[in-house]
Amino acid sequence: MQQDLPVNAFKRAIREGRQQIGLWCSLPGGYIAELNAGAGYDWLLIDTEHSPSDPLTSLEQLQAAAPYPVSCVVRPAINDPVLIKRHLDNGAQSLLIPYVQNAAEAAAAVAATRYPPEGIRGVAGVTRATRFGRVAGYAKRAAEELCVLVQVETAEALVEIEAIAAVPGVDGIFIGPADLAASMGYAGELQNPKVVAAIDDAIRRIRAAGKPAGILTPDPAFAKRCIENGTLFTAVGVDAAILARGAEALLKQFR
Repeated sequence: MQQDLPVNAFKRAIREGRQQIGLWCSLPGGYIAELNAGAGYDWLLIDTEHSPSDPLTSLEQLQAAAPYPVSCVVRPAINDPVLIKRHLDNGAQSLLIPYVQNAAEAAAAVAATRYPPEGIRGVAGVTRATRFGRVAGYAKRAAEELCVLVQVETAEALVEIEAIAAVPGVDGIFIGPADLAASMGYAGELQNPKVVAAIDDAIRRIRAAGKPAGILTPDPAFAKRCIENGTLFTAVGVDAAILARGAEALLKQFR
C-alpha cells in the first residue's frame, strides 16, 4: 500500500520562524528516548558523536519517539557520507552535521543527503526512510523533507559563516559553545565574556545571512539570551546531565 512522504515538522517550523525548544539525548536506548519524547519538547537531538549511540541504537530511538508529537534530529559522529547515508536510510529527516569548517565541507554534507545527480547518496529502495518501499517517488522527493543543519564550533568556522550560509541545501547553522570556547583558548569557560561575545555575534550574522540559528546551553539565563538574540532551534538541556544532577540533588537532601 502506497504511503505519503512524511512531513518534516521541524524543517517547516524553523523556516517559518517558530521557536523550537529542544532536549539533547545522549543516553542510548529506546526506553529513555520514549521517556524524553513524551516530555513536550519540540525536538530531540539524538547524539551519536559524543555518546555511545550509533546508527543501530539511534534507529531504536527514532522508533521509540515516532508515536509522539516531537521532531528528532540526529547528529552523526562525523561529516561522513557513509554514516549520513545510514542515518537517512533509518528514517532520520533532520541531521546536525558536526565540525563544519567552511563552505566546501557544508556542500559535502548536503551532497551526502541528495541522490544523484544533485548529490552522492546511495539508493536503497526498501528502508525505513521509504516506509519499506511504500513511499511513491521517494528518491525524487526525499530532499523536500530533509533538513541539513551544520555545526560551526571553532573560531575559524565562525569566520566562514556567510559562505557556509550561502551553500544551497543548508537549512540552519548551529553554534557549538563548548568546542568554540576551547578553540578560542578558553576550554570549559563557556561564560567567558569573549566566548559570549563571539556567540552573540555569530547568532546575529547567521540571522543576517537568512538562516535559522541554533545552540545548546543548559544555562537557562543564557538560553533566554540566545533566544532574544535570534536562535530558532534552542536545546536547553542534556538528558544525562539532568539525571546526574538530579540524582545528586536528591541525595543532598538526606546527607
